[in-house]
Parts: sequence; structure tokens; C-alpha cells
Amino acid sequence: MPNRLPRTVLAFAAAALLLAGCADSTPGTSPSSSEPASSPASSAATSPAAPAAATSLSVELMADGEAVTDSWTLECDGANPVGESGAPDPAAACSALAEGGTGLFAEPGSDVACTMQYGGPQRATVSGTVDGKAVEAEFAASDGCQISRWEALSGLLGPATAAM
Repeated sequence: MPNRLPRTVLAFAAAALLLAGCADSTPGTSPSSSEPASSPASSAATSPAAPAAATSLSVELMADGEAVTDSWTLECDGANPVGESGAPDPAAACSALAEGGTGLFAEPGSDVACTMQYGGPQRATVSGTVDGKAVEAEFAASDGCQISRWEALSGLLGPATAAM
């Protein structure tokens, strides 16, 4: 008696391939998708919004070192300020941020010796993004290293030492 299984399997396989080839032939669809083709008008409606500035910072200044006495924001497109800002010198701040990036927010390493000098009680907190990277830092004028960090961002924070 001849074995009919291979012939039956081949017949079913051929039928399945034939049906699979017809499955996506609905008018108005592409052969590889069952979704209708989108029109240019519909894809424009789903376009993402314009990107926010890559550098966007909020500053809180504590002139007496305790209570917040002033606050402002700064937005930069590269080295150029965007919009209004209460920063002491927005152009200088954006230029420094474009050049120094997030490195301006780093604390000195534990192996760094800092001069024992006091620049005043003022402190500042800064949070936001620099070139799209999150930053959060505190600044003070409590020693030579901290004064140097503050001075590097004097366009954003103002003078490093308080008027005595």
C-alpha cells in the first residue's frame, strides 16, 4: 500500500501558501501591512513638538547662606541665551556652559587641596540640564575650590565674593 502522507502534506502546504499570499490583498493596504497607508497630512499632525533648549537651568540664590533671596532661569541654545533670564550675564553663562559643559558642576576630588579662604556666606543651588544632561549642584564661597567653581559660572551666579 503506497504512503499517501507526503502527498497530503504537500497539498495542505500548497493551499496554505496560496491563502497566505491573498491575505493582505485588501484594496488600500500595502502587501506587508494590514494598516491603511497614511497620508502626508495625517503624518504632519503626529510630528513631535519642537525640541526644548538643550541647556535649561533654575537657580536659587541665598545671599545670607540661609534663605532664598532670589531665583531665576536660564535657557541656552549652544552658547546663545534663549528668551529672557534673570541671570547676571546670560551670554557669558551660556558661553561658559557651552565650553565647560557638566564639568562645571563637579565637586573637587578628595585629593585636591583647597585654600582656606572665605568669600562670604552666599550659596546657590542649580538644577536642570546642560547639553541635555541632568545636573544638580550646590555652590558656596566657603573655600578656594568652591570660590573657583562659583567664578567659573559667574555669568549664571553673579560675583563669587560678597561685598564686605
